[in-house]
Amino acid sequence: MKNRDTRSAFDGAAFLADAGLGRKIVQLEPKETFFSQGDPANTIFYLQTGRAKLTVVSQNGKEATITLLSVGDFVGEESLASIPGLRLATASAVNSCTALKITREEMARAMHDEPAFADFFMKFMLARSMRTQADLVDQLFNSSEKRLARILLIMAEFGKPGERDTFIPPISQEILAEMIGTTRSRVSFFMNRFRALGYINYNGRIQVNKSLLNVVLLDRLPDHNSQKPLLSAAEMI
Repeated sequence: MKNRDTRSAFDGAAFLADAGLGRKIVQLEPKETFFSQGDPANTIFYLQTGRAKLTVVSQNGKEATITLLSVGDFVGEESLASIPGLRLATASAVNSCTALKITREEMARAMHDEPAFADFFMKFMLARSMRTQADLVDQLFNSSEKRLARILLIMAEFGKPGERDTFIPPISQEILAEMIGTTRSRVSFFMNRFRALGYINYNGRIQVNKSLLNVVLLDRLPDHNSQKPLLSAAEMI
């Protein structure tokens, strides 16, 4: 009896690594956009190298960074909605990036025809949902100093399997302030404090040390209660 399907097995890694029907490899320079807020949502990107970020702009023109993206992340998944709409945010490169640009139709076909790939994508979406919830809890309940420590650890990819580069990509204190909901001067204060405590090193690039995990996991800083800098009224809200 013949096998019911004689086609070669689907290679998800190859699908996400190579160009093909409905797929194109694109190169982006720092600050170049994958797509902009308000654009038609008709493609999804898979980040192969580099770092990117998602930002939104309010009606009065204020911009805020809502998340950072690293290798292995998808971005633009709203294009898979049953009724295509417009982009709700802008995705742009933090440093030089390589990404696979996949049309909405090709992504939908792969998920429909290849259960293993659909499972892989759903696991990614679940992880992103959990990250979004963690971000919300972090914003609501943690101090700005602890939120900064968490962002630095995420950028250094602590907690992911395998060896990681503890040097984070270039990022301004203004962007870090946007992400944790405080001022640039507060970020500068906390960064200097982290460096003095040996949690980070800085020599042209920021290197994050594992000891910074103590701030997030154990809520531990030397003389934490007595030495923690006073927060402004706005930061305590």
